[in-house]
Amino acid sequence: MSSIIDRTDQFVSTLLEEKLPKTCIYHNYVHAKRVYKSTKEIAEHSNLNDSDMNVILIAALLHDIGYVYGSEDHEANSVKIARPFLEGENLSQGDIAKIEQAIMATKMEAEPKTLLDKILRDADASHFAKEYFEEASEYLRQELKIQDIANYSIDQWRSCNIEMFTRMHHYYTPYAISHWKPVKESNLSKMLEAQKKRKKTKKKEKLKLKIKDESPEKGVQSMFRITLRNHIKLSDIADTKANILLSVNAIIISLSLANLIPKLDNPSNAYLIYPTVTLVVFSVISMSLSVLATRPNVTTGKFTRDDVVQKKVNLLFFGNFHQMKLEEFEWAISEMIKDKEYIYSSLTKDLYFLGIVLQRKYKILRFTYTVFIIGIITSVAMFAYHFKAQDPTAQEVIKDITTMLSF
Repeated sequence: MSSIIDRTDQFVSTLLEEKLPKTCIYHNYVHAKRVYKSTKEIAEHSNLNDSDMNVILIAALLHDIGYVYGSEDHEANSVKIARPFLEGENLSQGDIAKIEQAIMATKMEAEPKTLLDKILRDADASHFAKEYFEEASEYLRQELKIQDIANYSIDQWRSCNIEMFTRMHHYYTPYAISHWKPVKESNLSKMLEAQKKRKKTKKKEKLKLKIKDESPEKGVQSMFRITLRNHIKLSDIADTKANILLSVNAIIISLSLANLIPKLDNPSNAYLIYPTVTLVVFSVISMSLSVLATRPNVTTGKFTRDDVVQKKVNLLFFGNFHQMKLEEFEWAISEMIKDKEYIYSSLTKDLYFLGIVLQRKYKILRFTYTVFIIGIITSVAMFAYHFKAQDPTAQEVIKDITTMLSF
């Protein structure tokens, strides 16, 4: 009789290889052999006679061959395909009827009646109690998706399996109940734990989204970022302008000292004294104002814990913490980042005081440029006036003045 099982195995293998759609990545020959192995495991512990043993093993191999015509009514199609083969193998009508009944008992809504029905029904769901359950289950999910039957997400599929385990499925045979049910319950526990973790993750994601929604809009954050950057650029520009004034006036004073001052000892050049002094004085004033514009303010660099608690100190400006210990500063920062209002208040203060500093710098620079222009114009006018009043033969001095101013 074992030879008919071998021929049935060969029949199923050839049929599925030639006619089974490639979209059947779960209900294929591998599935048939798994169910066959599980059926044999239960049958060997169920006190079956040799005839029933062979009948149920044949039924296990044939139970899903109807998938060659699609998933709909595949049990009935399996029976329809199997009958000619079984009759060709000269099986008795009684055995054929048992095989057909066992195959039809694998329908989810069917209630198995005989022991053979229960064995095959339990074997068909043996993967529920196997370590490879998740892998097998994923193949089934992908098969349903590929065949456009159902497109479940991983979370949805897990929920469906939990529903199946808890309400729709149970084992019938004593062997499956005693040996497989505990493993099935273990797999159920894993799914429930995964579902619980997923719910926590979703809750955290919703909370993050809520916090994000409650936080200032991106436009507000961009406003702070762009405005602070522009203020810093303006401060750099002011420092650059002050440095230019310092350099120009330093050159003017150097040329004056090198070319004009030595000539003042000569009584014939006494007319150069007032223009030269005017030029040097205005240059010195311009340099002093330039230095004043770029001179940094010195702050205490300390704060107290009460200042942090009362949100009085701006921790974003180095001048408020440069003399503090690292531990105190870390504590203050940790307190600030807990309070969204404190953070934006500090940014606002930083923006405001940067504006105050810029106002001071540009005010001094404006006055410095005015002084510089007045000094240059006045000095040139005085040189012109005194040269006109003097002997026109003083060409050497004129050449020196022209060289200095053209520089």
